[in-house]
Amino acid sequence: MALPPIYDPEAVKPMWQELAAVGIEPLTTPADVESAVQGPGTVLVIVNSICGCAAGNARPGAMLALQHGVIPDRYVTVFAGVDRDAVNRAREFMADYAPSSPSMGLFKDGKQVFMLERSSIERMDREQVAAALREAFDAHCGKAGPSVDPEVFKGIHAYEGCGSQIPVVGRPF
Repeated sequence: MALPPIYDPEAVKPMWQELAAVGIEPLTTPADVESAVQGPGTVLVIVNSICGCAAGNARPGAMLALQHGVIPDRYVTVFAGVDRDAVNRAREFMADYAPSSPSMGLFKDGKQVFMLERSSIERMDREQVAAALREAFDAHCGKAGPSVDPEVFKGIHAYEGCGSQIPVVGRPF
């Protein structure tokens, strides 16, 4: 039986749509996560979150990093508190690290080669998140970037709402 969402999927929609705008694929099932992580090549797995400052820098940082000259073969996201079963499966692949959201793991041929945990993201701004990811991409990836045309990217604006305003499903705010 699938775990129900904690947060209203419609309320968090802007927080995954901005990632989708740069080509990041939302995954909603454990099978989707398994297929992505265990496939050949490199995949960036982003555990998206509504959690304030960390998430507010993680998403834009990932978006910036994917405009680099070298990027992963695939980039996907699961949303903590929404795609709960998919998030749990992603975290199983990141088992060497404590569960955290937001977080980002880079996998190469099914093996984790890089991790950016919430505890690190909390101390970074979006540029520092992007720099850490670009360094990992340079070390492990080979696909030519960017993920979207630079002119398209100029028109994308990161969500700036406060995640603490997202209501919990079944509970009035």
